[in-house]
Amino acid sequence: MLLCDAGIFAEELRVRQMSPLEIKSLIVDVPDFPKPGIVFKDITPVLANPAAFGAVTDHLARHAADIRCDGLLAIESRGFIIGAPLAQRLKLPLHLVRKRGKLPRAAITVRYELEYGFDHLEMHGDAVQRGGRYLIVDDLIATGGTAAAVANVVSRHGGTVAACLFVVELKFLAGREKLAGLPVVSLVTY
Repeated sequence: MLLCDAGIFAEELRVRQMSPLEIKSLIVDVPDFPKPGIVFKDITPVLANPAAFGAVTDHLARHAADIRCDGLLAIESRGFIIGAPLAQRLKLPLHLVRKRGKLPRAAITVRYELEYGFDHLEMHGDAVQRGGRYLIVDDLIATGGTAAAVANVVSRHGGTVAACLFVVELKFLAGREKLAGLPVVSLVTY
């Protein structure tokens, strides 16, 4: 049985932190998931490695440390996993961006285009304040449609996107183009 000792773990992170290249080495390619022809980038081995997961949070926090912002918008569902420790580290309110019908209070809805069809995302109506600055966080940027939809709803409600933060970027899908003009940070690129 392993005993958790946060003090020892914190000391290990201070002594040596994993580089983005080392983090990338843990990501597993899963061919033909969720459908034929797609190679899914599975970050669960990164999440299962405490040093790697801590390094992801540390690297993203360093990128965001000098950005003035009022909240963090984490996109369902792996964005929640990355966004929660990041919001805590940055001492920012965490707001969840969910699939339609999953939030218990009045919500702001955004419709966005998928490769085949449309979908909807929601966040609580009080998540975005006029004049507020927000970080958008997700595990991966591919075509950029989801993050662009969130950026659009922030703008429509009088807020500003301070930056978009991702663990993985699939550059060949040109997702940054949909976020033109916004600061985009990704730790690992393919």
